[in-house]
Amino acid sequence: MRAMVLGQPGDGCVSLCRRDRPVPGPGQVLVRVRKCAVCRTDLHVVDGDLTRPRTHVVPGHEVIGTVAALGPDVDRFAVGARVGVPWLGMTCGACDYCLSGRENLCPGAQFTGYTLDGGFADYMVADARFCFAIPDFYTDAEAAPLMCAGLIGHRALTMAGDARRLGLYGFGAAAHIIAQVAVWQGRELYGFTRPGDTAGQDFARAMGCAWAGGSDMRAPVALDAAILFAPIGALVPAALDAVAPGGTVVCAGIHMSDIPSFPYRLLWDERRLVSVANLTRRDAEAFLALAPQVPVRTTTHLYPLEQANDALDDLRAGRFEGAAVLDVDGSGTPAE
Repeated sequence: MRAMVLGQPGDGCVSLCRRDRPVPGPGQVLVRVRKCAVCRTDLHVVDGDLTRPRTHVVPGHEVIGTVAALGPDVDRFAVGARVGVPWLGMTCGACDYCLSGRENLCPGAQFTGYTLDGGFADYMVADARFCFAIPDFYTDAEAAPLMCAGLIGHRALTMAGDARRLGLYGFGAAAHIIAQVAVWQGRELYGFTRPGDTAGQDFARAMGCAWAGGSDMRAPVALDAAILFAPIGALVPAALDAVAPGGTVVCAGIHMSDIPSFPYRLLWDERRLVSVANLTRRDAEAFLALAPQVPVRTTTHLYPLEQANDALDDLRAGRFEGAAVLDVDGSGTPAE
């Protein structure tokens, strides 16, 4: 099979290799990958921001495919079933976090495309317990960004509480999905993009934002909460300054540059600064049931598997709106 493989963390790219098709072990399924979205976390893996990937790992954790074979003791899916594979690849199931419904914090957790081989390949194996049926409402390409941008974004939105005026910093794949959910919920949205990114600001308004501007600007109103999708630590004090007393700032990324020191007055008045770590299976089930009701529509840009580096580079440079998706099975039409 074909696989796009990371040599060393920090290489900034992956290489096309030929590998033997993996064989599913107990509790696993073999997945024929159809589509795999490209996430900013994939950039953190290949760029070396996340420093402990599996040796020669295959990235990719927003996977849509079909079950090609079942390992021993699997009764969750049948061969031919369409499934999604997310970032959380498996947990121990026995620690205090797992037993208390917080498996996202499991110290023994394994992660797709980081400590486990992921979806930048024709086939992958996955723990059947951490795969999910995909609503028929979505094509493979439309569904792929839901598996991380959607799942993590929705967890971040939930952590923002019932905030009516919500700021979204970094208007990429996650923000364009969660903006649709937030508008459907009746919230008032304010989008923040890279300074000078007028196309991104137009996209944010098209997704329902009442106002959009650069991250160096202030919203015209005080916010009840803000979600930071951009991995830029300097935005934390800016977001704290933008939220009203009692407001919440949610850091939604797995990696962020260092947060600069800031005066205590920005945290004063019972403002809260919280982070999102990974996801739970309960998150996935809830969001995949919700998305067709909104309905969430994803904006995607398709690349052949062999052009994974182009997709990573375009994401790194912010050359598109929405989400990049690898057309692994070749059934899609690349976007112009």
